[in-house]
Amino acid sequence: MASSGEEARSGSPGRAGIGTEPASTADAAHLDTAEDFEVLEEEEEEEEDLSELPPLEDVGRPPAPPREGTQPSEQGGGDAPEEPEEWLDVLGGGSLKKKTLVPGRGVDTRPRKGQNVTIRLKATLEDGSVVEENPALTFTLGDCDVLQALDLCVQLLEMGETALIVSDAKYCYGAQGRSPDIPPNAALTLEVELLAAQDAPDLELLSGKEKVELANRKRERGNFFYQQADYVLAINSYDIALKVIGSSSKVDFSPEEEAELLDVKVKCLNNLAASQLKLDHYEAALKSCNLVLEHQPGNIKALFRKGKVLAQQGEYREAIPILKAALKLEPSNKTIHAELSKLVKKHADQKNVETEMYRKMLGNPSAAGTPGKCKDKLPWSIPWKWLFGATAIALGGVALSVVIAARN
Repeated sequence: MASSGEEARSGSPGRAGIGTEPASTADAAHLDTAEDFEVLEEEEEEEEDLSELPPLEDVGRPPAPPREGTQPSEQGGGDAPEEPEEWLDVLGGGSLKKKTLVPGRGVDTRPRKGQNVTIRLKATLEDGSVVEENPALTFTLGDCDVLQALDLCVQLLEMGETALIVSDAKYCYGAQGRSPDIPPNAALTLEVELLAAQDAPDLELLSGKEKVELANRKRERGNFFYQQADYVLAINSYDIALKVIGSSSKVDFSPEEEAELLDVKVKCLNNLAASQLKLDHYEAALKSCNLVLEHQPGNIKALFRKGKVLAQQGEYREAIPILKAALKLEPSNKTIHAELSKLVKKHADQKNVETEMYRKMLGNPSAAGTPGKCKDKLPWSIPWKWLFGATAIALGGVALSVVIAARN
């Protein structure tokens, strides 16, 4: 779980890249105000969060290679006619291709998912300009710690193999690019050499500090994907972080380490709920919020997000008191104020609609009273005084009949 792993994880996101601006400013336009409160403000609590994401730029997005392979006919030489046969179409659509430059040690030496791999990386744009060079990039294969182009292709490399990978922007930095060196929708060419592969450390044997560091790297990866609006991959990264935190341990942790692990867990759950809500997975988001509140009943972010989830489900009556509780804890929070005002109005509108529905059901849509009062004003209702008098007359008749029968 070394620092090289951290650099790798933070250095090569899947579909979009990390800009040079801090997350709290660069991504504000992509997030709802509520999300600003939930994710970005959370990161403001600890400067190491989104505001200081590791420079994923280290794993620059490889541009689609102009040199060696995107267009076999271009770089001809004596090998031009053979190039179409040398390229492996990884996904079967031409968007991600791999070509071996230096053979490796055999198929049996290919790395497996879950292993920590170390590669030498050089990334270039289509015009040949180098945007990334890393002599020893380490990451966990299959965990989406790096560019998807790398995650998909490195598992096809043999130990010692050097290969050229040509990738469309969708498997690199996507439509956003990476300021200032990688433009939007830029294809990349990656020259990769597989240097080492080894099994990841046993989670049960990690110290408290190592667990915190590993979980934080995965959480930061999720934050990156969240900023890129790739909520599925964000959820994947948060889930991995939570598995790290929740794994059993054969090592004793200090109270301080336990507190740090709990802090990371709460952040992961809060941001997991944010991602789930973005995908309209309301029940899952509600569960994530409740898990936070089990540990910290006064967690403002969890209260806010739970209220928002309930509101999305139309449960305004339940959502409003939860948001009021959050506002009581932080009276100056404008985001909670705005959300609460919106819900109060929606709840009032909902009650008006229900009232009107009851009136129509009772056949008196023009009545101004409540449904309960309308019942007394219905034309077919019988006055209670008349009913009492009729009952008395009936009882008197029965008594008279009994007296007459006795005399006879």
